[in-house]
Amino acid sequence: MRIVAFKTSQVCLHMSVAFAVTYTFTGSLAVGGVAAVIEPICNVLLMPLHDKLWARLSNFTGEGGSLGGTSMSS
Repeated sequence: MRIVAFKTSQVCLHMSVAFAVTYTFTGSLAVGGVAAVIEPICNVLLMPLHDKLWARLSNFTGEGGSLGGTSMSS
């Protein structure tokens, strides 16, 4: 249940930031609302590609999942 609450708060934060930034620059509630909806969709679609790219880069460089000597999981 905690994971669901965490993910829900992440989505709400992303949507709020997307709306606030877009509204600030455009002054349009409609454009801000569209940005708030599109931004999480783009994250869902692009994040797996991002993760695959970094995994491939880690394998290519032989770093085995670490970035600059620091573990990415910490």
